[in-house]
Amino acid sequence: MRIPNFMSRDISRRGFLKAGAAGAALAATDSWSIARASDPQVLNYLSWPGNADPYLIADFEKENNVKVQIKEYVGGDQMLAVINQSPPGSFDMVLADAEYMHLLHEADFIEELDPEDYPIKDFWPEFQKFPLHWFDGKLYGVMTDFGYLGLSYNTKEFTADEVKSYAAMWSDKAKGKVGFFDWYLPSMGSVSLADGNRPPFDLSEEGFEKVKERLFSLKPQASGFYTIADIFSSLTNGRAQLVPGIGEWITLGLRMNGVPVDTIIPEEGGLQWTESLSIVKGTPKKDLARKFIQYTTSPEGQVKMATKVDNKKSIPSVKGWELLNKTLANEAEILRMQLDKPNVMDEYKAGKIAFRQLPSGQSIEDWNDVWSEFKTL
Repeated sequence: MRIPNFMSRDISRRGFLKAGAAGAALAATDSWSIARASDPQVLNYLSWPGNADPYLIADFEKENNVKVQIKEYVGGDQMLAVINQSPPGSFDMVLADAEYMHLLHEADFIEELDPEDYPIKDFWPEFQKFPLHWFDGKLYGVMTDFGYLGLSYNTKEFTADEVKSYAAMWSDKAKGKVGFFDWYLPSMGSVSLADGNRPPFDLSEEGFEKVKERLFSLKPQASGFYTIADIFSSLTNGRAQLVPGIGEWITLGLRMNGVPVDTIIPEEGGLQWTESLSIVKGTPKKDLARKFIQYTTSPEGQVKMATKVDNKKSIPSVKGWELLNKTLANEAEILRMQLDKPNVMDEYKAGKIAFRQLPSGQSIEDWNDVWSEFKTL
């Protein structure tokens, strides 16, 4: 699949700060403290919520006699804002969506990594040189987990055949029942796929205008715009019966708790989200951060990443898959990570999956402005 060239765009530090400004008002609040950041026995971790769960990190803390202190964010723009607003030395590691890594790299916020330090050779071949992690032949992030975004739906109200295409969102049956994750990137990316764009984020101005028109035509179908927590509740209570741009990371947990929902990758394709660990530039705890990435990408760490109770994920490590099948065979089946049966790599190998990326033909602000206008129609 073709990777748009981001290097031609304005991704200077000024551009980086402007990109993060939209998330400034939403900066995450948690127990993280700048006063503890310099403690040599504290590893400071900027991450999506849930990744300081003892299930994931307790063994690392015990083995290294340290405490992992997390500051949480929700969404890449918020992550950029938190880094921008925090004093140097506040963080040692950052878990970022892969599409934001080029901004972190161009703003000189993350360290170059030595590929030989990490078990990347244990990954599926498709992920050993994941393009969003490499710049000028140098590595800046290591994949920890991934998943696919398609069309999630209420299985009592819609059949799999009815939602095999994103066209289901425009059907009479879906009027007032399409919920949207309130983040422009996956939501507009799904509409772009529906409009036949591959890759979905590399658009001409004419193509962008067509996606805008297609998006705006969904307004009569919309039931609301939801945070992550609201998506869980709206799918549970039936207020939203179709939601584009989310995936099994939400519906699998709900389904295991009896909610009649599922996710399908429509015939027009789906998006891959990818989480990646990087070492923050200039940290005096570089060795400890390296150990944490090694721990997380080891077979044992990968199994933990895959099987966290409230957020199950796909993992890139084949050795992680092998250990999962050996020790938690039922989880391997549920997560479609069985080596000898159809599994989550099939959609990727079939070319149905496009990377979730930042727009290359327009600015982040252009896409955000369209999304904001859509919500106010």
